[in-house]
Amino acid sequence: MTRGKNRVADDAGLDALEAALGHVFADRAHLRLALTHISAVTGAQGSKARVRSYQRLEFLGDHVLGLIVSDMLYRAFPQAEEGELSRRLADLVCEEACAEVALAMGLGPHLRLGAGEDRSGGRERPAILADVVEAVLAAVYLDAGFAAAEAMVERFWRARLSTPGSSARDPKTALQEWAQGRGLPPPHYRLVERSGPDHNPEFRIAVDVPGFEPVEATGSSKQNAQKTAAAAFLQRVTP
Repeated sequence: MTRGKNRVADDAGLDALEAALGHVFADRAHLRLALTHISAVTGAQGSKARVRSYQRLEFLGDHVLGLIVSDMLYRAFPQAEEGELSRRLADLVCEEACAEVALAMGLGPHLRLGAGEDRSGGRERPAILADVVEAVLAAVYLDAGFAAAEAMVERFWRARLSTPGSSARDPKTALQEWAQGRGLPPPHYRLVERSGPDHNPEFRIAVDVPGFEPVEATGSSKQNAQKTAAAAFLQRVTP
């Protein structure tokens, strides 16, 4: 009886999520898998656990998202050169942007997390939210095809194409140009610490420029941590 009640409550929650996404699934198994973090998988370890979580869907969704947003940018900015389009794409599909979309979709309450991950704030963790957005997009793609996935991206990314930050330079590029303009060596990034489990690591990176105090930052990947450190360094040294 309890299992039946839980299933009814689950279905009611997914009804609301489908309304927010703008897509009704023909097969909700795709959506349920997209919402399942590896910490919620029981009775399996290693690769068997990973394939029962959203990780494979995340891989697919990352590429589907990149293609759709690239096409949107190509059409929206007919005079833009490759470099500008690449920067805009990076800004629109980065962890921060995808996590913001996840919040707009209301994905957090629907995530399936292990008890420990849930207690530690996994529903609000940007790295998890960003991964789940890509997994949900892949679920839509598998459920109804490319046009359905494209419609969802249009729904949640279209307004972001022309936001002021969309064409901003990568912080690492900006910091390198800042250093070169002052005759300084290129910034050096070094790993200070790696912590957390394999499925959800955290990296602490320091950026060094001769003559200045190092600046440290954390991120779910080395690249994200480097970008955050570069942005923090620039904020410290520029008016």
